[in-house]
Order: sequence, then structure tokens, then C-alpha cells
Amino acid sequence: MLPPRASSFQHRAQVDRLRAAVDSGGTAVLTQVLTGPGGVGKTQLAADYARTTWDSGEVDVLLWISASSRSAITAGYAQAAVELLAADPGDPEKAAETFLAWLEPKAGQKPCRWLIVLDDVADPADIRGCWPPASRHGRVLVTTRRREAALSGADRHRVTVGLFTPQEAAAYLTAVLTAHDRHEPGDQVNGLAADLGYLPLALAQAAAYLIDVDLTCISYRELLADRKQLADLLPEPDALPDDQRATVAATWSLSIERADRIRPAGLARPMLQLAAMLDPNGIPAAVFTSQPAVEYLTKRCSPSGTGSTHQLAQLTADDAVLTLRVLHRLSLIDHTPDTPHQAVRVHQLVQRATRDTLSPGQYEQLARTAADALTDAWPAIERDTDIAQALRDNTDALTRVAEDALYRPDLHRVLLRTGSSLGEAGQVTAATAHFRRLAETTSHHLGPDHPDTLTARNNLAGWRSKAGDAAGAAAVFQELLADQLRVLGPDHPGTLATRSNLALLRGEAAVFQELLADQLRVFGPDHLDALVTRSNLASLRSKTGDAAGAAAAFEELLADQLRVLGPDHLFTLVTRSNLASLRGHAGDEGGAAAAFEELLADQLRVLGPNHPETLVTRSYLASLRGGAGDAGGAAAAFEELLADRLRVLGPNHPETLATRNNLAHWRGKAGDAGGAAAAFEELLADRLRVLGPNHPETLATRNNLAGWRGDAGDAGGAAAAFEELLADRLRVLGPNHPETLATRNNLAYWRVRLVVDDATEP
Repeated sequence: MLPPRASSFQHRAQVDRLRAAVDSGGTAVLTQVLTGPGGVGKTQLAADYARTTWDSGEVDVLLWISASSRSAITAGYAQAAVELLAADPGDPEKAAETFLAWLEPKAGQKPCRWLIVLDDVADPADIRGCWPPASRHGRVLVTTRRREAALSGADRHRVTVGLFTPQEAAAYLTAVLTAHDRHEPGDQVNGLAADLGYLPLALAQAAAYLIDVDLTCISYRELLADRKQLADLLPEPDALPDDQRATVAATWSLSIERADRIRPAGLARPMLQLAAMLDPNGIPAAVFTSQPAVEYLTKRCSPSGTGSTHQLAQLTADDAVLTLRVLHRLSLIDHTPDTPHQAVRVHQLVQRATRDTLSPGQYEQLARTAADALTDAWPAIERDTDIAQALRDNTDALTRVAEDALYRPDLHRVLLRTGSSLGEAGQVTAATAHFRRLAETTSHHLGPDHPDTLTARNNLAGWRSKAGDAAGAAAVFQELLADQLRVLGPDHPGTLATRSNLALLRGEAAVFQELLADQLRVFGPDHLDALVTRSNLASLRSKTGDAAGAAAAFEELLADQLRVLGPDHLFTLVTRSNLASLRGHAGDEGGAAAAFEELLADQLRVLGPNHPETLVTRSYLASLRGGAGDAGGAAAAFEELLADRLRVLGPNHPETLATRNNLAHWRGKAGDAGGAAAAFEELLADRLRVLGPNHPETLATRNNLAGWRGDAGDAGGAAAAFEELLADRLRVLGPNHPETLATRNNLAYWRVRLVVDDATEP
């Protein structure tokens, strides 16, 4: 018997693909395999195709078999042999063989046109030796969740069945509800379809529940968002629509059980549970092969399930990949290794049904494991912006489904890493907003005096400073310092670090001197924090005009760093960079260039070509080249550096934007004022998008654009741009800020130039 046609059945593209394959097949063997996850409507599509084929008179024999096991397939063939060929019902194996033999085309006999549908093949092994024979008069249609190579090949055409399109889903829901005299707003229908991930089975059962319980779409969506058990939002098993046999919540259970029996055995379910905590739209491969993920799988497949591994060897990343392939073969996930930043996709309802099976303790432990895996997979240097964005998206997804677990027993560091990642990608405003929310949420969960709350506030102040709000950052640091002194005491490393940040922000040498004295007393002269404070103090001397004092301080610091940290430590290399920079500012550009060349060689050896500090040194060398009179060479060097920074850091990183600024500057110095103005105009659009209109770098870019616009011959445009910039700098920085005064000077200059140019026109 064919399954009944679903109410409000939707014509789909896969039906046309099936028909096209048959029509273009000619005399070829026509075996179609419909494959896809549970609930996408494979059986309904197969039934529609079979019914249409029969009604049009294209076949003489139609056989439909629910092929969930080999015995079911054999029984279906045997029953057909009994009815068509009067075979002995007492020997089903022989009867099945008789039927398959009868399907073979025979010379001299009137051909029999047939269609055999094997619905819901659970295992490719079940159909081995049971495929209908090749015949130009026969057709075979198979539906399955499996994707093994054994189900496809030269004689078999695979058709992938996916979700409804948003339009199909909305049309289906509207038709079902209208048939029961229910009329819902279009936006709510579209929203419910999206909430259910456009899964046909879920839409059918949700619509039945709405009708049975007399709920509106908006009420149902509120229940969905309330994290209720999915099974509680679906009809009872005996009230399912269209003769369906299982609820959405149960439809994948058999596939999971079968996957768990495939080698590597026992890993499919825990792997799917891990994936259920993350972003359904794409999870990086590195998350599943990370050390925390592999250790979690090892514990879950131990004999007792409690983590005892005395009888079991430690699993490897290869075992994790094999497990992903198993889940892919059973259509429980989509595994695409060629897109490593989104290697695993899993339907949101598969995730929800999987999470619903977890106990509260399992749920919380799994959330922490997922957070550990994300943290471990996060690269120290975010060279791949797609990977970084995917990791942030997955952290957001994990927070949505298990936020409380990320604060028990303390703040999980993945939440700190997400904020830092935003800032490192150049999204400093977003990073500030992230840490503001994190500070509030951490205070709510752990209390205002918890060390993690203080850490979140410290990060908030730091990124607020980098976003251009120096005064706001200083106020946050000042409040934080008072609380740290009260909670942690004056000698705690966190308290001393905040004093350092506050002094650096304010540029107060006396504060650094006091801090250094306390660090020497608490930590000793060779402690890393004491060495960092000495570096900050030396930098401050340089900024306040004491170049000689700064150079002497850096020389003394370098000697101690070489002794304590060694020549290849990052901080030692940074101090060498500071010394080289000071030589350049002191007028010894040749000596500075030589020092930077030596430093670059060591950085390439120790850090590699893609490390941010290596790229910084290349930037210094390019600038020195321009300062020595080779503007064209500087522009070429910055062009090469820009290509590498785009590759390593991505287009939105502050250093990438700074390199574009330098390239535009030296392009102008090399004689292309119009090209410089155009480059600054493009840069301004990106800085407005990434940093916002009030960031110092955005204002600086406006300054540069105005200047090069004037040099390109548009004195009036330059004067107008400086006038607008002055108003904003007065508002943002105040009247006495050096940049405000410089803008007033530039405005006056271009106004004079405009008058002179007008006076000298013929």
C-alpha cells in the first residue's frame, strides 16, 4: 500500500529531478536513490512519484516495500511472488528469489513494466543481493538516510532531498492552517517556519499541535523559545498527522542507535551531543579534533562510561573524524571537510532533540566541554578571519543554549576569548559592548567582588580605551582599582596590573615609578610584570620628549631581559624594536634601519613571517625607507605588507587599516596626490564601519583625506572638510587637545590657499 498523500502536499524541485532523470534515461537502468535526513519528506516524494507513475499507466506492476530491514525486503518480494506468481508462501527466501528472477527481461515474452520502491532502507548491507535486476522496462526507487558509496554508482542516480525552502515552508503552513479555518499573520508563519528549521515533518506536527491545542503561531513560538522539551510541543503519538509513525523528537533515535554501532563504536551519540551545543550553521573541524573533545569521547566510550580508561586506549583526532563521517553517512550531520571553518552542520531540531535527552548534570558538563573545545581550537594568532568568526558564532550559540553553565563554577575563559577576538579583528566597538555585557552578567552570576567580575571589568576598560574613549576607560580603571584594593589588597597582581593600565592611559610617570617600587617589593626585579612596567616607563619618557632618558632606560632593560628572559623572548625582541625606533626619532635613520633589519632576521627565525611583531618591524622599515627619500620604495613595501596583513589578520584588523593608511600616505608622497585621496576615501568608509565616527583613527583619516584632497587641487574641498572635522574634534576631544589645535591650523592654511588660488586665477 502506498502511504497516503500528506495534506497540503507541496510540489518540490526533487519531483522534477526524478521525472527528468527518468525522461532522459532512455534505455538506461533507472535506479533512483532519494537520500536525506529523517523528516525531510523522502517517503512522501517517493509516494507522489509512484502514484503519478501508476495513475499515468506507465507501469504494469508497482511494488512498495517498507525496507527497514533485510527481512522486510525479503518478505515484500515473497508476498509479490505469492500474489503474482503463485509462489509457495511457506518458503519466503525461495519466493523472493523467484520474484527477482521474474523481473529479468526474457526474450520472446511480452515485456512487463514495473516500479519497485524500497522505502527507508536502514543499512546498505540489507539490500546487498536484493537489488532488482537491470531491465529497460523496470525502475527502482530507494529512500534512505544513508549516504554510503554502496548506494550510488554508475547504475544508480542519487537525489539529495533537503529541507523546504522558506517559500515552500510558509506555503505549506498557510495551507494546512487555512484548511482548518485558521488564519495567521504572514510574519508569524514565516517566523515559525524558520524556528522549525524548514523541516517538513516538524512543520506538519507543529501545525497539528497548533490546531489541536488551539494556539496561535506567536504563542507556539514563545513556547519554543522557552526551552521546553520538544516532545511537549508536538502531538501525542496516536494523534500524529498523515499517518506518521514517529514524532520529530523520536524520528532520529533509530539512526543514532545504528550510528553508535558502526566503528568506531560508541562514539556517534556523544559526538552528536557535543555538536548539539554549538552553531547549527557550521562548526569548525578543529573543535571536534581538539584535545578536550577527544578526551571527552574517550571517557564516554570507556567500559563504565565514567571515564575509566584502564581498559581502553586514548582515542585520537582521527577517531573523531571517523565518527563525524559515521554521523554524515546516516544524515545526522553534514560533514564537509573542504570547508574547515564550517565543517559540520546539524539541523537545529536534531540538536534540540539530542539536548532533550540529557540530564541536568550531563547538560552542564557537556556545555563546559564544548567551551573547552572552542577555547582549545582558537588560534593564538587569528590568521583566518573565517575561522575566527565561526568560533565566535559557536560561542554565541553555546551561550544561547547553556549560558548558566558557562558561569559555574566560574567564568569560562571562552567568553573572554570571544571579546578579545572581536577586538583583534578590528571590531573594537563590538568588543567594548561584549565586555560591558560580560561584566554585568558575571556580576549577576558570581557577584560584584568575584575575581572574574573584576577581570571582565578590566577588559571592558582596556577595549574602551582602544575604541577611543580614553576618559571613559580611565574612569572604569579608577573604579576597578578601588574595588581591587578593597577585595584583593594592594599587592595582588591584578591590582598592580590595573595601576599599570591606569598610569599608561594617563601618561603619568610618577604613577609608574610608584608602581615599579611596589612591584620590585612584591615580585622582585626579575618578575615579568616589573620588566613590563620598566618598558612602559621608558616609552612614556620617549613620548614626553626625553628621548635620551628613554633610550638609556631601554638599554638597561634590554640587558636585564637578555639575562632573565633570553634573546628570543618576545618581550626582549619588543624592547629591541623600541630602541631601534628611538634611534630613528633621534635622527639616526640609518642606524635605526640597520637595527630593524637585524631584528627582522631574528623575528623571522623565532616568530615566523606571520607574527604581528614581525609585520610591525616590516612597517617600521618601510617608513624609514620613505623617510630616507625613497617614497616610491616605501609605497611598494607597504603594498607588499598590506597583502600579508590581509592574509594574516584580515581586512578589518586595526593594523591592516593602519597599513592602508601608510600606503596611501606614501603613494601621495611619491607624487600621486589624487590616488592618495581616493585611497583615504575608501579607508574612511571602512574605519567608519569598523571603528565608528568618533574613534581617533577615524578622525585622523578624515584629516589625511582633507589634506590630500587639497594637494590634489581641491583647496575648497579641503577647507570644507577641515571645517567639518574641527566641529567633531571640538565635540570629541575638546578645544585644547593637540589634534583639535592641529585641525584649526590646517583649516586656516587651506582657507588662505583658497584665497590665494582664487586671486591668482587668470
